[in-house]
Amino acid sequence: MKRNLACLALSAFLLPGAVMAQPAPTAPAAPNAAANAGMQAAEERLHTDWAWAARYREANAVDAAKAPRPRIVLMGDSITQGWYDLDRAFFTPGRIGRGIGGQTTSQMLLRFRQDVIDLKPDVVQIMAGTNDIASNTGPISDEAIQGNYRSMVELAQANGIRVILASIPPADQFPWRPGLETGMHIVKLNTWLKSYAAKTGSVYADYWTAMKGSGLGARDGLTSDHVHPTVAGYEVMNRVAEAAFKAAMAKPVPRPIAAANIP
Repeated sequence: MKRNLACLALSAFLLPGAVMAQPAPTAPAAPNAAANAGMQAAEERLHTDWAWAARYREANAVDAAKAPRPRIVLMGDSITQGWYDLDRAFFTPGRIGRGIGGQTTSQMLLRFRQDVIDLKPDVVQIMAGTNDIASNTGPISDEAIQGNYRSMVELAQANGIRVILASIPPADQFPWRPGLETGMHIVKLNTWLKSYAAKTGSVYADYWTAMKGSGLGARDGLTSDHVHPTVAGYEVMNRVAEAAFKAAMAKPVPRPIAAANIP
């Protein structure tokens, strides 16, 4: 059981590698040593910091004090992390990337206070769902995924933060979950996200439509592995994001919502 948990954590830990430069070749033993070290670190974090709440601790201290306004936090998984890694120019002063590869909505909810609320942003964009569909942290129902989104939106709005709900980008397969049906599941969750955004006064950022090809996956050249955007993919996302940021900033500062009244 312990080995299985370690492997699960390691898969989440290594997922951002799809959008990160690989180290230069070394002696044959080095890759094994690196893999072992990564597994040990992932297993330790699984038991001590499951949501990796400490990942941005030092950066948060700086950004909370010095980031200019308007201040926009992009909360997400490896797609958001890769955005910062591959398109640093998009993250102009005040735009704060808080993506962690492999994460699910359950993990993001646990780190939402320190990585979003405590930064006192004007806007938060929440981009999640890919790894929930992939069951990266175990099986989860759509109702539970929606509950995690609801909680993050309610927390943000209760603290005067405008919300952008990002669609899950198109993906017709997940390379780390061979054979899993992804395309229609993404469509289903995006349909709910769009409806929920309208009901809560949030902005819906439709990256799915902007990136979709002829089927349920992204257009050729926009992803490196059917999931993670390339530089060209992020260029498409940038246009959607800029419009969403502008729309969100035009909205009044939110008041706490009555969650019981929102179906």
